Amino acid sequence: MTLDDLDRMILRALSVNADQSTTQLATKLGLSQPATWRRIKRLQEAGVIAGRRLQLDAAKAGFGVTVFLGVKLATKGRVSLEDFERAVGAVPEVQTVDHVLGLYDYRLRVVARDLADFERVLRRRLMTLPGVGNVEANVLLSEERRPGPL
Repeated sequence: MTLDDLDRMILRALSVNADQSTTQLATKLGLSQPATWRRIKRLQEAGVIAGRRLQLDAAKAGFGVTVFLGVKLATKGRVSLEDFERAVGAVPEVQTVDHVLGLYDYRLRVVARDLADFERVLRRRLMTLPGVGNVEANVLLSEERRPGPL
C-alpha cells in the first residue's frame, strides 16, 4: 500500500491521540467525516494501523522504577529461544521483550514498585528463567517520547 500525504497526516494525528473521533480528526485535517472514516478503515484493512492500545503512567499506577535489562543466554543450544521467550512472557513485571543483535540476546523493559521490589523480581523471577546467563541492568531516569517517522 502506498501512503499519500493525507494518510500520513491521519497517522500522525492518531499517533498523538488515538481516541479522537473521526469527526474531530476530519475537522483538523479539512476533510469530510466519511472520507476520513474510509481512509482510516483502509489503513486498518491494509494492516498499517495494527490496533490501538492503552498507555498507562507506570508511576501513577504504583510502579515507580523502570529498568532495562540486557540478557545474554548462557547456553543457546540446550535452551531454546522459544523456552526463554515463553517463560519471560509469564512474568507480569516485564513489559516488553525484544530479541536483539549485539552484546545481549534480549532487551527487557521491567517495572517495579521500587528498587527493593525490582531486586526481588530480578532474583526470584528473572534470574531463574531458563538459559539466563549474564544480565545487565540500566535504571530509567527519565523518558521523553519522540514523534515517529511520519
